[in-house]
Amino acid sequence: MTFYHPDDYTPERSIGYIMKVCNQLGMTVLDRAFAPDGLNSSQWSALMGIRHHIEPTCAVLARDMAHDKGAMTRMMDALEARGWVERTRSPDDRRVVHLSLTAEGEAVTNRCQAKVIDYWNRCLADWPMAEIEQFLAQLQKLRRSLEEIATCA
Repeated sequence: MTFYHPDDYTPERSIGYIMKVCNQLGMTVLDRAFAPDGLNSSQWSALMGIRHHIEPTCAVLARDMAHDKGAMTRMMDALEARGWVERTRSPDDRRVVHLSLTAEGEAVTNRCQAKVIDYWNRCLADWPMAEIEQFLAQLQKLRRSLEEIATCA
């Protein structure tokens, strides 16, 4: 059974379009919230990526964030210049450069994480907890399907 058909496929029924609009709206709000800290939502996502990856590198972050490796390297240059990120060569392979947050990087990431949490809590304030959990489970299921299809393509 298929869900979509040409006669009823419109932007308001398109999963991809709705996700894109939601992401754009969220990033616009978060960019304004992050401005006093001197960063944008892409930079914050990179800081969170560094915090949560086991061995973060520019290549790993670029892949996860769908960024060009060169653009990611330039972003890391800017974050390093601000004193938020430091680079360390791998002792096993000098070609690999690991990324980590400095104490200042942890502080700005924590400040911005609090803003993100507040934002999403405001967005979901009228949602029952069960609906939020179900929505997250469905998004994870969609993510797994997208990842599976991407690896087969």
